[in-house]
Amino acid sequence: HCNFEFDLCGWKQDKNDDFDWHLRTSSTAKLGTGPATDHTLQEPSGHYIFIKSSFFQLPGQKARISSPVLSRKNKNCKVCKAMIIFYYHMYGAHIGSLIIYQRTTLKHEKILLNLTGNQGNFWQRKALTLSGDGDEDFQVVFEGIAGEGPKDGIALDDLTFSREC
Repeated sequence: HCNFEFDLCGWKQDKNDDFDWHLRTSSTAKLGTGPATDHTLQEPSGHYIFIKSSFFQLPGQKARISSPVLSRKNKNCKVCKAMIIFYYHMYGAHIGSLIIYQRTTLKHEKILLNLTGNQGNFWQRKALTLSGDGDEDFQVVFEGIAGEGPKDGIALDDLTFSREC
């Protein structure tokens, strides 16, 4: 479980992307960008990770962050349906996209979810089943794609893997 209150909890910025996800609070955010509070504490001082479309990113540029490696060799991971549960906030007239992948250690990527455009000015919960055959270890990757609006952004909070893995 990661609520981003102290750090990125082992999640790593990908090196092969265009820009990074940033740890931030609503109290440090400029007016009109991002959620009014984090999801965990429901306070402006609470933390989450965020990407913002700005003059520094061109529309279509990507920011990617990856989970720690999860082992398929765990017998419970094969028997039970492993899941990731998370909260997202995507608000703005020209918002980009949020794509979630499951990536194997051999770098094969499968899209689990693709959200594009304004999803509303509130935190939304999503639970995704992590699939896979065999014993290949994997990661979950969150990819944010910059939109065209300078005040539009994508935020993530409370990323939780089910206990099976």
